[in-house]
Amino acid sequence: MASVVVGLSSNTSVTLFSSLNICSYKLNLKPKIFSFQQKNQICLTLSLPLSTFSTSCYKNSKRLLLFPKAAAASSSSSVENGELIVEPTTNVKFQSLLSLPGCSSPLALVGTGYREKVFAIIGVKVYAVGLYANISITESLNAWRSRTEAEYQEDPSFFNSIYQAPMEKALQIVLVRDIDGKTFWDALDSAITPRIKTPIPVDESALSKFRSIFQQRSLKKGTLIFLTWPDPSKMLVSISSDGSPSTVDATIEATNVNLALFDIFFGDAPVSPSLKAAVCNGFAKILR
Repeated sequence: MASVVVGLSSNTSVTLFSSLNICSYKLNLKPKIFSFQQKNQICLTLSLPLSTFSTSCYKNSKRLLLFPKAAAASSSSSVENGELIVEPTTNVKFQSLLSLPGCSSPLALVGTGYREKVFAIIGVKVYAVGLYANISITESLNAWRSRTEAEYQEDPSFFNSIYQAPMEKALQIVLVRDIDGKTFWDALDSAITPRIKTPIPVDESALSKFRSIFQQRSLKKGTLIFLTWPDPSKMLVSISSDGSPSTVDATIEATNVNLALFDIFFGDAPVSPSLKAAVCNGFAKILR
């Protein structure tokens, strides 16, 4: 057993992810997300097995997250009722935990950002985006625990370690303006194509399948697009207009295409620098 001291200041929001029943100062944590607002400065001490949790303090959003290793026990209602995290530039709200088709357990939000397209000299926000990951992914990142956030940003092997980890990870894209499917795909394709130097037939087939999802589709503001990697060899694509998807629209099984999609967001020239920076910051806190 060990004690974790949690300092709370004015208007600090604290979220605890718990797989145990823990009582400390009459604080009872059920096997779900527990959230509260504390107006006055206090200090709480929680005694719990450190083998059950990894801890992180997100200073920018003033959140303390305790990630249990048994997140698979979280019920779907707990996920749906969980804390909403706001991407500040677009004001899009992301669930802190998310259940997706093809994933064995809910995925935890690591960081959020936004995509901006520049027309002439005017920047236009296109979508907000968040990276989710199975909390067990930290077990594949032990070699990075002694590294700094700046090193995560500069060393491409960090994100390669995340991608190659045999745990689920997913991108949730939330459109903040109306756009037709062809335009969305053309922008995506223009980023994918340069990253596949010599496409093979399986790549071309995968791109054709990927394209067909968006062609002739109208994507309204608020549409959700999910790119889920159950493992590095497979990517699931889901589109929803009313919350988390219940089905998969397409399964892409082309290693080059799947890696190219991940590289678009986390490579040397990411389409959303804010997302990459936020994810580096998130993992720096989680792995500390």
